[in-house]
Amino acid sequence: MSQNKCEGDNFRSKLLTNICPFPDLIDMKIQIILGSKSDMPVAEKSKKILDKFSVDYDIKIASAHRTPDFLKDLVEKSDADVFIGVAGLSAALPGTIAAHTTKPVIGIPVSGKVNLDAILSIIQMPPGIPVGAVGLDRGDNAALLAIEILAIKDKKLTKDLEVYRKKMKEKVLAK
Repeated sequence: MSQNKCEGDNFRSKLLTNICPFPDLIDMKIQIILGSKSDMPVAEKSKKILDKFSVDYDIKIASAHRTPDFLKDLVEKSDADVFIGVAGLSAALPGTIAAHTTKPVIGIPVSGKVNLDAILSIIQMPPGIPVGAVGLDRGDNAALLAIEILAIKDKKLTKDLEVYRKKMKEKVLAK
């Protein structure tokens, strides 16, 4: 469920294997956290985009309500540059992530029986604890927004985004 530079056959991975207490957190750029396993189809949309751009990520499941201590530890020990929180129903997860970090947090409301509650829970954060929000089930847009944040300091990602958008434009104009 993850792609990161601490795995695989690369030299750095071999060096870090014996010294890394959290091997799946080394060199990770994006931490995706799901409120439950049922949110995985939305995370798959993020994975597809992140893989396309070769951006490192990890996916964990941690409920804001059922596993608050695990969630807090996960966020505080992560060296991710951006967090993506995927949650439906009361959708407290992205806000809870934001409460434990000063890094950017993007919330994805998951559609279900009460769509408006999920949307409002993410976009109506109290002052001082912002969460960026994308549309219902838009794991793809959350990944793109996270890549845009990373691209501020990564010129290769900036160029890759330009190429991606150019291809989107060409596809639209070709129809």
